[in-house]
Order: sequence, then structure tokens, then C-alpha cells
Amino acid sequence: MSATVDYDDLLTRYEPVLGLEVHVELNTRSKMFCGCPTTFGGEPNTQVCPVCLGLPGSLPVINGKAVESAIRIGLALNCQIAEWCRMARKNYFYPDMTKNFQTSQYDEPIAFDGWVDIEVDGRTYRVEVERAHMEEDAGKALHMGGATGRIHGASHSLIDYNRAGVPLIEIVTRPIRGAGEKAPEVARAYVAHLRELLRGLGVSDVRMEQGSLRCDANISLMPIGAEVLGTRTETKNVNSLRSVERAIRYEMTRQAAILDGGAKVKQETRHFHEADGTTSPGRSKEEAEDYRYFAEPDLMPIAPSREWVEELRATLPEPPAEHRARLQEQWGFSDVDFGNIEAAGALALVEATVEVGASPGAARKWWVTELARRANEAGVELDELAITPAQVAAVQGLVDEGKINDKLARQVIEGVLAGEGEPDEVVAARGLAVVSDEGALSVAVDEVIAANPDVAAKIRDGKVQAAGALIGQVMKAMRGQADAGKVRELILSKLS
Repeated sequence: MSATVDYDDLLTRYEPVLGLEVHVELNTRSKMFCGCPTTFGGEPNTQVCPVCLGLPGSLPVINGKAVESAIRIGLALNCQIAEWCRMARKNYFYPDMTKNFQTSQYDEPIAFDGWVDIEVDGRTYRVEVERAHMEEDAGKALHMGGATGRIHGASHSLIDYNRAGVPLIEIVTRPIRGAGEKAPEVARAYVAHLRELLRGLGVSDVRMEQGSLRCDANISLMPIGAEVLGTRTETKNVNSLRSVERAIRYEMTRQAAILDGGAKVKQETRHFHEADGTTSPGRSKEEAEDYRYFAEPDLMPIAPSREWVEELRATLPEPPAEHRARLQEQWGFSDVDFGNIEAAGALALVEATVEVGASPGAARKWWVTELARRANEAGVELDELAITPAQVAAVQGLVDEGKINDKLARQVIEGVLAGEGEPDEVVAARGLAVVSDEGALSVAVDEVIAANPDVAAKIRDGKVQAAGALIGQVMKAMRGQADAGKVRELILSKLS
């Protein structure tokens, strides 16, 4: 593990500068330049053809839906849309790229000069977007025989080309300055904003755990008051919001230790390690000019008409800020309650749960408390938990119907997360249904009254509030599965 310095201490000497590159896999049915399917999780090398394998004599044809999605993304990022642009061949030699070049865009991106505003702890930060360009994804290397799944220590590697040719949009920021101590949180908020924006556009499922949205985080430090940017590192393929924040925070403390020691930061790629939140060296980091780019001769230039651009602009959903304001008003939540939803990364989940029938209050309760706690304990993002909004709504439905109570509902959620089935199946399998049968309840009430004569006497004397103690005893005796309302009725009727 590399030497680090205290985070608060480094901020007295250095200003962090960030640059974020976010790769978005589009949810088109076919790949960028061929008709192969893009379904996630297929058997290795079953979703390939001569085009995406780069075999001689094959000719690409650009995916019109991908171009449309790129324009809509650019518009949502307040970008200008190019009147004319081309694809290029980005030459590099790596086993995951079948053609020894990636079809991408270089100096002529389809969208450029944009911006988004994000809010962190009540302050608004403007993140400038340099470009959003189209390209194809590479294959995926599977390193075998090692302990970490990385190439270091592996005995051999396999390549799955199913992902090769999947449509990508790469969104690149300009250097982000002025964030100071909030730099890690600003980066996380920016990626979260993009995820919300892209999900609203319907152009990607933005599942970071599956790699359909991945972030490369460029970090450098410069002495406070200096104007020349420091040497940057690029932490590759960070695959969760939590990890974006952790990776940047760690890299800042690592670089500060190097600079404090009088050494120079090495310009390189870094790998992020989820287990301990550290980064490790990858390869020497090249600049754009270190690649060789050539205009792609097999594809026509792209020239979206201004009429088409305006038609696509009209399809944009409401901006995230307006969407949030509308939901808060619609749900009737205070600023604090709504802020807790956003802080937990639960907004989309709460919204989806409400859409399938749960009340806003119930949806917030489960996602922001019980499920957020479980996600935190597991060290995963909330939307990575093995439970869907529909299942959460179903759990609440069982509560509303009186079949289970809140205490039992937590056990149902536990069963769903463990893969035991749908909520009603978990209730049946675990025997969690609330007991409403008066016969069984009456027996339990009689036993509790007999065991607590002093409390029973108080109730007979008119101190009805003392019934709570007996209700608690009955619930304990019946493992929390008694109908509390009926238990209360029985106690009061027997002691009146």
C-alpha cells in the first residue's frame, strides 16, 4: 500500500483538479456497426459476426438509433450538436480490440461545449462538458488462474468478444476546479446526475455493476496559488458511485504524499480496489496525440439536419432538477425527508416503487431505512440489492392487507434478498403470516393475563394504557405474528 497523508491536511497545500470520462453503453438492440444483439450475459463469443470481429472484407454500417441517442444525450447536456462529423480509426494494439483499432470520434465529436449544474451540500457546481462522442466498445478480457481476476498473477487470458462493437457514448468533462474538499463528493454527484439523466432519456440501463456506465477518474493536485496543472493519473473503470468518491479521495492522499516527499507523480492509469479503497499502478498513461487517428474510410460522414435536432430536442424529458422538485411537491415531503432520499441514492427506486402502487411514505421508509442499512452493511449501492421496487411494493401491500406487520416485513425483505422468492412465497415458506384467529389469540391472552395479575388489575381499575405491556407480552409469545389490534380488543374485553 502506498504512503498517504491526511485528507484535511493536504487541502491546506494543494488544490484538486478532476477530469471525468464516463462511458455509457446504449441500450440499442443491435451493435454500433452490425446487426449482432447486445443482450447482456450471453454465452461468450455467441453474439459476434465478421463485422464486430473485424474480419477482412466486412463493411460496417452505422446504427441510426445510436446516432439519435447520442444527439439526445448531447442536447440534455446543453451541448452544441455538430452539423457535420466523422468517425475515425483510433489505432492501438490490444487483444480486446479485434481490428487493432477502435472506431471512434477524434477531433469531430457529435456533441461538444456543454455543461451541467449539480448541487452538493447546498452549493451549486457547474461541470463543463468538453464533448460527448460516439464509439464502439471493446471485447472483455477474462484473466484466469490469478487470485484477483486481473492480469497480474494470471496464468492465461480469454477474450469474450460479445461486447465488441456495442454502442458507446463517451462523455468527457473539462478540468473541474474549485471543488476543494468537496471534490470526491462533486465527482460522485456528477456521475449520479448523469445516471439519472440517462435513465430519464431511456438511452441506457446505466447499471454500473454490469459495466453499462463506467467512470474513468482523472485526478491531479496543484499547489494552492499555482496556475500550472499537476500531473494526472487516470483511475479506470470505477463501477459504483461509492467507488468514484473513494477512489478520488484515496488518490488525492496518495499523490499528496508523493509531492510532499519531493518526488513527481507518475502519469499512469490506476486500478481501483473495492476491498480496501486503494489504487494500484496500471500502465503508463498516454496522451491523445500518442495515438494514431485516421478518418474511417468505410463510413459516411454524419450530418444531422437542424430540423431533426430540434425534433429530438422536443423529446427530452423534464430536466432532473425540475423532476425532483415536482416529485417532492407531489409526494408532500419536507426538504429534510426528500434530501434523505437523494442522499441515500434512492430517488429512482422510491419513484419506481410508488409507480407500482406503494405510497410515497412507505416507499421512502423501506428504501431509506431498512434497505439503505442493508446496502451499507454489504458495501454495495442501493440499486445493487437483490430486490426490486415491485417486490418492495408487494411487501408493503402485505402490510396494508394486514397479512404481516412491519416487524415481519423486515423478515420478508431478508428472505427476498436471500433469493427465497417473491414476498408472498417468503411469507408462506417462513410461516410469517399474522395470526388473526381469535381462538389462538385468546389462549395466548389468557396466559399473559394470568402471568401478569398486577397489570391486569390496573386495567380493571380503568388504566387502559397499561394494556400496552400485555400486548407486548402476547406479541413476544407469538414471535411478533399476532394481530396487535385484535390482541388489544381481547385484553380489554376480558378485563372490562
